[in-house]
Order: sequence, then structure tokens, then C-alpha cells
Amino acid sequence: MSASGPAAVIILAAGEGTRMRTSTPKMLNEVCGATMLEHVVMAARELSPARLILVVSDLDGQVARFARAAFADAELVVQERRGGTGHAVRTVVESLGVIHGTVVVCFSDTPLMRGSTFAMLVAEHQAQDAAATVLTVQAPDPTGYGRIIRDPAGQVSGIIEQADATPEQRAITEVSSGMFAFDGDLLADAIKRVPTANAAGEEYLTEVPAILHADGYRVGTARCDDYDEVQGVNNQVQLAQARRVLNDRLQHRWMATGVTIVDPASTWIDVGVTLESGVRIEPTTQLEGSTAVAANATIGPGCLLRDTTVGAGATVLKSVCEAAVIEAGAVVGPFAHLTPGAFAASSGGSQQADPDKES
Repeated sequence: MSASGPAAVIILAAGEGTRMRTSTPKMLNEVCGATMLEHVVMAARELSPARLILVVSDLDGQVARFARAAFADAELVVQERRGGTGHAVRTVVESLGVIHGTVVVCFSDTPLMRGSTFAMLVAEHQAQDAAATVLTVQAPDPTGYGRIIRDPAGQVSGIIEQADATPEQRAITEVSSGMFAFDGDLLADAIKRVPTANAAGEEYLTEVPAILHADGYRVGTARCDDYDEVQGVNNQVQLAQARRVLNDRLQHRWMATGVTIVDPASTWIDVGVTLESGVRIEPTTQLEGSTAVAANATIGPGCLLRDTTVGAGATVLKSVCEAAVIEAGAVVGPFAHLTPGAFAASSGGSQQADPDKES
């Protein structure tokens, strides 16, 4: 890792995500106003990597088109067949060559990952002078996860996948998140030797630690204390759960700055929303997109604001406002509909917008 960040972050985004049962690729489903892929990229960018690499299934597909528009600096690598996570990383090495320095590998369907956790992973990787460092977590139910296998000295000797584990190994609760930091040179050598002798017949990236351990290199671990953070989203139930967790995080952050949220359970806030101290949000309110609310304004109950600017001390009650501007001190609602471009002016701080006003 250089002074500014790791040599590369590789994000695996070639999965089909058929269990989502939507025409939208899994990683392009939104969580609190941003796609899962955007959440992962935002977290990865906190590392200031020299290279951002996305593995996609098709350069003309939805994911690739979205990535080119959203992440101009990203390098796209095509994984033409679904050969497993190891095959995806091998495809990167074969396409781009050996990446010297620290290489982080992560998934595109983990929208709850924090940049601070990626930073901790890289810091532990450096501190342990490891060839590979796996991000681990203690799982309340380890079903489906790769188990961390340690040698008699307590060092990581490998990771065994659920389908290939013995009953004793399945009882292990320290599991792999599937996210790693690697020495790029050693990764390039080991990834060529990943076997396919497993239940799925795929090349698992989780085989690389065992290869490196057998070569005499150190494999380290970095512990994530938040089980929710490493959860992948594979279906609509998990997507809804991720939205709730992230929405709770966002609300806690805003409340810590002096925002009053009367009923967090019925309030939804997107990641692009900004709120100033003294704002009061009443129940059953949704704040979406780039909505910005100035100090001491009151929103709700029963409001939907999308890409709307609200001035200081304004009040919006039981209304829908889309790409509108609400002046400081203005009163909007109840039952107003401000359409894109609408402007709600203040008249002594008490002017009320007409219901269903069109711009």
C-alpha cells in the first residue's frame, strides 16, 4: 500500500443475482437512494486506491453501462463465464497483469460495508506483514459461510466452504466474509493454482489462503465486529433488511447532530439528503434524493420530499414535494403537491402553498 492507499480494489460485480427475481441486476438495486454497487464503491474510495477495478459479465450489459457513467475512473474486466470468485480474480490478473502492492477484493452486493472497515482490513494486513488477510466475523449462524481453519499454532491454514466442510468444521463460528487484502505479487502466483475439486466445481478465492499458507507465508485476519456489515444481499427480503439497517445508521448520524426524528420506525432518509441542526421530522416522512433541509424547519407528518430544498424555519405538512424550492419561513400543506420547479414563497413566514399546485 502506498501513502495514499492500496494499489487496487477489485469489486466482483459479475453475479447474475437470479434470486432477486427482477430484471434489474442485483448490485443495481437501491438501498436508501443509491445502488448497492455505489455503496461499495463509496466505501472503497475511502481507501484512495490507485486503481478501482470492477469485474463484470458483459461490457454491454446494464452493470457495465452504469459503471461507465457513474465511475469514470474504474477499469472494467469481463468475466465471460461464472467460474467462481477465484476465476474472477484470475481473469483480472490475466487481463491487467500483476498488480504490485496491496490488493483488496470485495463484493458488489454488500451495501452495509463501511470505509473504516476496509481501512482496518488494510491496516491489519500491513501490521501483520501478511501475504493475505481475510476479513472475518463471528456468525450467530454460520450456515452458508466459509469457516476459518487454524493450525495448531493458531495461524490461518485455510478456509473451508459450507458444502465441503465436515460436521466438526461446520460447528466453527469464525467465518470468512469473502473479502481480503492480498500481496498482489503473491496473489498473482497463487490464483493460478486454485483447484476446482469442490462441490461446485468452481475456482474459489477462499482457496488462496491455504495455498499461501502451504507456501510458508503468513495469512492474517482482521475482525469485523458488526455482523450486519458483511452481509451480502441475495433476495428481496435481505434487500429490505439492508435498507432498514442503513436507514437506522443514517438516522442515528443525523440525530447526533441535533436533528429531531420523532418516529424513526416510520421515517426514511436517503444517503444524499442533508439536514441542519434543529430540523424536526415528524412521523411517516420520506426524504429522498438530494433533499436539503435548513435549520429549524419542520417536515411532516406524512410528507414525501424528493430533491427538494427547504429553507430555515419552514414547515411542510402532509405534502409531496418534487424538485421544489421552499423558502425560509414558508408553510406548505396540508395536502399540497409541489411539482418540479415549483417555488413556495414566505409571506411573513406563514404563506401556504395551494393543494396540488403545479409548477
